[in-house]
Amino acid sequence: MLQSIPSPSPEWQGVPVGEWLTNLMPFLGNDVTLPWGATFNLANFDIRTYALCILLGILLAAWLTARRLRQRGVDGGLVIDVAVFAVILGIIGARVFHVLTYPDEYLGENFDLYNVIAVWNGGVAIFGALIAGALGIWLGCKYTGLRFTTFVDALAPGMLIAQAAGRLGNYVNHELFGQPTGLPWGLQIEATNPAFPVGLPEGTLFHPTFLYEIIWNLVGAAVILWLDRRRDIQWGKAAGLYLIWYGVGRIVWESIRINPSEVFFGIRVNVWAAIGAVVLGVIIWLVQSRRHPGLEPTPWQPGREPEDDAVDSETYSELDEADTTAEPAVGAGTATTTT
Repeated sequence: MLQSIPSPSPEWQGVPVGEWLTNLMPFLGNDVTLPWGATFNLANFDIRTYALCILLGILLAAWLTARRLRQRGVDGGLVIDVAVFAVILGIIGARVFHVLTYPDEYLGENFDLYNVIAVWNGGVAIFGALIAGALGIWLGCKYTGLRFTTFVDALAPGMLIAQAAGRLGNYVNHELFGQPTGLPWGLQIEATNPAFPVGLPEGTLFHPTFLYEIIWNLVGAAVILWLDRRRDIQWGKAAGLYLIWYGVGRIVWESIRINPSEVFFGIRVNVWAAIGAVVLGVIIWLVQSRRHPGLEPTPWQPGREPEDDAVDSETYSELDEADTTAEPAVGAGTATTTT
């Protein structure tokens, strides 16, 4: 019977790529001189597992988004073109939001520009990634000609899957756990962990908030895919549903975390951000449902359709389609008998 969830060994936090290379190719040596003269210790080069989890999430999201775009008749390869903008800006935004969330740690008396930009040492925030990533998607769509709403709707379930993959990195790093709990799935955290609350006895178990969010996100991805299959959720409404689903879950998980955070009016800053996501998602759903009750006529921006997919905007619209379907059948109501 499950009594607790063990934390993985600290050795899991990094992949010793440098050690493997020096063992396989001893001629490389431990110290490598770079072209500009600096010395790099190859033997100590590790790839952080958390970074690999984020990379896995990006790949899964890109694959699912490409598949969903192909169902709309769009070349799935365009995902890469948009992702170049979205991923770069998303990483920058995630780091900036994280730094602003912990100003005393990064911007206080011990300010160090290197620590501010050293994202490879950990410290990103999903809400910053969403804000800056959305800007990147908009730029990518301007470049490729795709509708912004088409792309974000295709991305919505993949985003939840990507975030679930990223939470595995938090588990490996023994971080962002919740309050103490006596539940049988409580998470084991070593008392030497800097985040272990002072005054609690060794062996205290904590809420595995990473696991809660993984389950919540995967269920949310399944819900969006199911609803989209039944109702064809378009015009940004799938993205709105994503914001609502993720925001509601994040309000709960963030409220039981014990890691330090800026607080405004007694509420953690990320809870405020999650509330904002829910409100924005509801607004998107309501406004777009009212303005666009039907389907998108094309996944392309007006005038940017490929020649073989071009749609005459003067002869095709949701209103025209509705009017056509509302016309009575030929001869209806005028039938006569002949003798």
